[in-house]
Amino acid sequence: MDLSIFMEYAWVLIVLIVLEGLLAADNALVLAIMVKHLPDAERKKALFYGLAGAFVFRLLSLFVISFLVNVWQVQAIGALYLFFISLNHIIRKVFIKKATPAENVVMDEVRETKKASFWTTVLKVELADIAFAVDSILAAVALAVVLPDTPLPSIGGMDGGQFLVVFLGGFIGLIIMRFAANLFVGLLHRKPGLEIAAFVIVGWVGVKLAVYTLSHPALAIIPESFAKSTGWKLTFYIVLVSIALIGWFLSKDKEEPEKVQDVLETHGVKEQA
Repeated sequence: MDLSIFMEYAWVLIVLIVLEGLLAADNALVLAIMVKHLPDAERKKALFYGLAGAFVFRLLSLFVISFLVNVWQVQAIGALYLFFISLNHIIRKVFIKKATPAENVVMDEVRETKKASFWTTVLKVELADIAFAVDSILAAVALAVVLPDTPLPSIGGMDGGQFLVVFLGGFIGLIIMRFAANLFVGLLHRKPGLEIAAFVIVGWVGVKLAVYTLSHPALAIIPESFAKSTGWKLTFYIVLVSIALIGWFLSKDKEEPEKVQDVLETHGVKEQA
């Protein structure tokens, strides 16, 4: 593989790992609070089922999207969905509620007077996993779809290299959700602007997918060469990095960042083995 192509793939994978880390931390905290009412043994099982479901749904989402990735209608729906989750989160976070994601979920849980059974809770966790999987894979595909072709065999409508980088990004996100959530939640608590920046980036990734859609031969609203041009790629990543830096530097640095377990224990969630 040409060195320039390898570096481009490596850069996209790094971006995916960071973005997946921020989103996975939020997801892990939400799932932990969803199972907080269960006894210890059942809570561990529910979280295990949740992690297994997250892997399965990400894999299924990736395979389904890989076969539909070249359909411009699917691309358009994907771009609109990324815009929606970005704007929805930012509006709720900035204009409606000042609470953290964990606190939002806790307030919803407090309103429920009847505690769900084990299997009802597992079902809720799996439904949440489906939403998280679609968010994750769509964002990853939007980043990878304009990467140059590789000698690897195609899978569905995606180049093998593109498929691999999306799979690795999603898999690493699961590892972060299971083992490194504490680190990322602590980072989000210390630098809360990063959470908003992450969802602004999701919206910006939606712009990238929209550009790719508009350049589809069936539409040809903008030249097909533009979506894959070096100038557009540089512009996209410069803006992406700028959003991340703005989120970092405009966040007030808290002196004593809470760890994820501190946040969970505050709301009655004991440490999981």
